[in-house]
Amino acid sequence: MQRRDFLKKASVGAAAGAAATLAAPAIAQTAPTIKWRLTSSFPKSLDTVFGGAETMADRVRALTGGKFDIRAFPAGEIVPGLQALDAVQQGTVEIAHTCSYYYVGKDKTFGFGTAIPFGMNARQMNAWIYEGGGQKLLDEFYAGYNVVSFLGGNTGTQMGGWWRKEVKTLADLKGIKMRIAGLGGTVFATLGVVPQQIAGGDIYPALEKGTIDAAEWIGPYDDEKLGFYKVAKNYYYPGWWEPSTCFHFFVNKKEWDKLPKEYQAALQAGCYEANVTMMAEYDHKNPIALSKLLQNGVKLQRFSDEIMGAAYKSAQELYADESAKNPAFKKIYDEFSKYRKSQNAWFSVAEMRMDSFNQTHK
Repeated sequence: MQRRDFLKKASVGAAAGAAATLAAPAIAQTAPTIKWRLTSSFPKSLDTVFGGAETMADRVRALTGGKFDIRAFPAGEIVPGLQALDAVQQGTVEIAHTCSYYYVGKDKTFGFGTAIPFGMNARQMNAWIYEGGGQKLLDEFYAGYNVVSFLGGNTGTQMGGWWRKEVKTLADLKGIKMRIAGLGGTVFATLGVVPQQIAGGDIYPALEKGTIDAAEWIGPYDDEKLGFYKVAKNYYYPGWWEPSTCFHFFVNKKEWDKLPKEYQAALQAGCYEANVTMMAEYDHKNPIALSKLLQNGVKLQRFSDEIMGAAYKSAQELYADESAKNPAFKKIYDEFSKYRKSQNAWFSVAEMRMDSFNQTHK
């Protein structure tokens, strides 16, 4: 009797296994093969930021059995780095990996997708976008440019850039030509700096030739790889214009709508993975790189309270002025500002106290 029951169960199990085996190819055959091109705003030499696109694409291929294949191209191979959004908007490529604030020349509202001066840190930005309504606000704005967006990485609080000479007072800033992106450049301009928008791969030659006097990029790991310390020894902090820097995947709206739901889910999962792993990479690699830079004679400099205070005041005036004339900016800024206030109130309790204690007790 037991033998008959065993054989019966084994037969049922075998039949179920056979059905699953037969069904798998059938499902695979019904899944379409889709190939997309991704243009990045970054050179391939920057494994952290360009690597974000590759992380996403690898996960999408793994989740779809290779059926949804996204190939990442570095800046310049399809379009220049700062034209990534335009390429997606116009349908030249299906997807881009870039920073929203590269496009504040179109509308200053683009700044919120990446960073605004004295904004929120990486954890706070994740909270706002994923849980606090930020994604909905950004997507409403991006819809006017025919794209949908997904977070695709973060650097954490950035450094304040490489300067040929020391800048201790506001007077020292006058006339300095600086590579800086986003609204930070707008604020710096009110302090006498001449901002320059230059793609990452073109910064070093501009600094080396003296076309610019200062340049900010990200932080120690990438900055060391790009060699800025060879031509400018003063390394300032903090990058108050980027308390954190969000990267985004911009997807052409029409192409997104055409994707099967399973492929949309795979793409979202890949973007999420890229967002999480990039921040982890920077937190791991930056301390090591900073130590190397200091060994190479780099002078670590802190922005003076005079410069920080003037920048903060200018930033608040910028937000008030832009809100008065730009409804899209005001809509997001009002919500962003309230969320920042709430987050800072919370972080000032346990987080700040714990960090402060740990950093003063070595």
